[in-house]
Amino acid sequence: MAIVRLAPVLRSSTGGSKQVIAEGTTLGEVLNDLYLRYPALKEQIQPEEELSRFINIYVNDQDVRYLQQGLATSIGPNDTIILLPAMAGGR
Repeated sequence: MAIVRLAPVLRSSTGGSKQVIAEGTTLGEVLNDLYLRYPALKEQIQPEEELSRFINIYVNDQDVRYLQQGLATSIGPNDTIILLPAMAGGR
C-alpha cells in the first residue's frame, strides 16, 4: 500500500485527512482505489482519461510528468505519492 499525501485544497474530499493509504501497483491503480473511496477526488485529479494538467503528482518526490510513464508509473508498497494542485496567479 502506498501513502498518498493531499494538499489542503483536496482534503475536504477525504474528510479532512492529510494523507490516506491506497492500494495498487501502478499510479492508475492507486488513483482508482482513491476514486472508489473518495469519488469527489476524481473530478479534481482526473476528470478525463488523462490526468488533469492542473494537478502535479509526485511519486517519491519525482514529478510523474518527467517519469514519462504517466498512469503506468510503478508504485511500490512503501512509496509516497503527493497530489498537489498547480497554483497560478501573480502579476
